[in-house]
Amino acid sequence: MSIPVALALLLGAAPVAAGNDFEARVHQAKMAEAAATGPAYQKALWGKIGNPTTDAYKSCLASNHDDKSPFTLVLDVDAHGKPQRIAVQPATPVAACLASQFASWMLPAPPASPVPYPLEIDFSVTP
Repeated sequence: MSIPVALALLLGAAPVAAGNDFEARVHQAKMAEAAATGPAYQKALWGKIGNPTTDAYKSCLASNHDDKSPFTLVLDVDAHGKPQRIAVQPATPVAACLASQFASWMLPAPPASPVPYPLEIDFSVTP
């Protein structure tokens, strides 16, 4: 295929808004976690929210008939640690409950890059 034809095909494709697709956001978060600053941020994050996350998850399970279906939570963290654009898939009642908990929390300030800082958390209960 010639370059002009390939370029025309690319230009004609419907653009996907960067960061709006759930899977793309999860991928961005995994890339941020794997970056040089990722491990230190994860340590600070879980040092601050580890117990509150466990408590919130247990509370959400108890108020939603112990639905232990796995789900993924994805969010952006602003420069001050405020969670934004929180989304869950699948959107179960337990997942929605936990997302509402995260909305009210302040997380540790993230690394300077990327902005906003993407974060994803997989929730599943194994026997």
